[in-house]
Amino acid sequence: MRDAFERDLIASLPKLRRFALSLCRRGDVADDLVQTTVERAVASRTSFDPATRLEPWLFRILRNAWIDQTRRTATRGTEIDVADAPDAATVDGPRVTEATLMLRKTEAALATLPDEQREVIVLVCVEEMSYAEAAEVLGIPKGTVMSRLARGRAALAEKLGIG
Repeated sequence: MRDAFERDLIASLPKLRRFALSLCRRGDVADDLVQTTVERAVASRTSFDPATRLEPWLFRILRNAWIDQTRRTATRGTEIDVADAPDAATVDGPRVTEATLMLRKTEAALATLPDEQREVIVLVCVEEMSYAEAAEVLGIPKGTVMSRLARGRAALAEKLGIG
């Protein structure tokens, strides 16, 4: 039988993958980041305080793994994956088409924001973390989270023509 740590870790996997995708924008790299996060979490399980929520702790591990990977990649130079190809998506109906186009436009606009704003928007708006939890994950004060979120939302609205 699984304990609460394992259950919560497994339940967090979809959110971890979404956050990983928001950081690296590549599915294969996101999967590797999630795997690294799980490995580090299991290895450091004794340092987790069960009186706190597991997700912010996992998101912090994932973000640190991303920073580590980015630093390693910078020393290796540019890598190109020749297998990358746009996915052919079939769309059924005008509402689905409109929603898909808006989502793509939003993702593209989000990708143009500075990392600091994008990370806060993803943690608070997509992953539904509190300001305090996002601050803990990012290692910044709660007020900084709030100001980055306000600036990020305004910039995103302007880029989407809705602000």
